[in-house]
This record gives sequence, C-alpha cells and structure tokens, in this order.
Amino acid sequence: MNLIETIALYAVPVVLAITLHEAAHGYVARMFGDQTAWMLGRVTLNPLKHVDPIGTVALPGLLLLMGSPILFGWAKPVPVNFRNLRNPKRDMLWVAAAGPAANLAMALAWAVLMRLAAPGDLIESASIEKMAFGGLQFNLMLMAFNLIPIPPLDGGRVVASLLPDRAAYSYARLEPYGLFIIMGLLLLDPYVGIVSAFMRPVVQGAVGLIAAMVGL
Repeated sequence: MNLIETIALYAVPVVLAITLHEAAHGYVARMFGDQTAWMLGRVTLNPLKHVDPIGTVALPGLLLLMGSPILFGWAKPVPVNFRNLRNPKRDMLWVAAAGPAANLAMALAWAVLMRLAAPGDLIESASIEKMAFGGLQFNLMLMAFNLIPIPPLDGGRVVASLLPDRAAYSYARLEPYGLFIIMGLLLLDPYVGIVSAFMRPVVQGAVGLIAAMVGL
C-alpha cells in the first residue's frame, strides 16, 4: 500500500510539471509569433495532449519503484517553428526559458502548499505534505535538467540565442547529436558526475531562494 500511495501522490505533481512545462513553451511561442503549437492543440493544460508513454509514465514510475532519489522525465515536445518568430534568434531565448520558468513557479507553489500542510499549520496533512514535497523536488530536477546547456534541451537553446550569429549556428548544429550526448553523460554520471555537477548548484540555489520566500 505504501508503494501504491507513493505513486498516487506523485502522479499529480509529475504530470503537472511536465504538462505545464511544455504548454509554457507553446504559449510563449504564440506570443512571439509562432502559431504551430496553438494550431495543433498543444497550448493546453490537458495532460493527455502532452503525455509521452515512456517519459511521462514509465520512466518516473520506474524511478519511484527503484527508490531513486532523483526523479525526472519528459513529455512530447511542443512543436515550435523558430522561423515564424518575429525575431527568431532573440525570441528563441524566451521560448526556451519558458519551460524552466514554469517549473520554478510550480516549485514555489508546491513549497507554499508544503508549508501549509506541515504539522500544526493551516491544512495539516501528511499526505498533502508528501505530495507537495514531490512536486517541489520534481519541478526543480526538471528545471535543472532542462537548463543543461546542450541542444535540444532548453539550456542549449538559451546559449545559442546568446551567442554571436556564427557561433550560434555552429553550436545549434549539435542538436541532432544532443540526445546521444545527454544519454552518454547520464550513463557516465555516477562515475564522472558531469550532470550532477551542473544540476546540484542549480537545484540548491533554487531551494535556497524558495525556502527564503516561504519560510521552509
């Protein structure tokens, strides 16, 4: 029952984190001129439009079953045609940053709920507190992972947007190989620690900021 309860409590924050992350990309792309995601019905809070069977369901569930201290996953990427943006190179930064920004906002919201559900507080509830902790943890992990500066992750697109044109073009050419690079880094991480070395300070910094804001 403990395992079933854990999966049930974590399902809501995991699905929300991934769904709103992707919807944020589509919403900001529409603001800057690209209607692709909007026309395909992907600028929505309906999780069924974003759920990827492996990244949204199987992988987080497997990590929970294994008792992993790290939770992450992904949804079906929201399609963005950067050429439709009013200023493609500049606006790409805001479209890419929208997903991690949404995760940071959700982490803050879960932290507030966690504080309210603590023993002796307004809505004291061990179950809600556990769900809120899962939401805080997963959103910060997802934010930090997506900020890794390797395309096609959001961090890679932010870097490409900030580089001079020629350097940005060369950097963007890594995108077809980016997922292989990321998977290789994840496989090496227990030994080399490259991913952890990047994600740890990002998560710790966000935790410190949120704790100061809500008094955790």
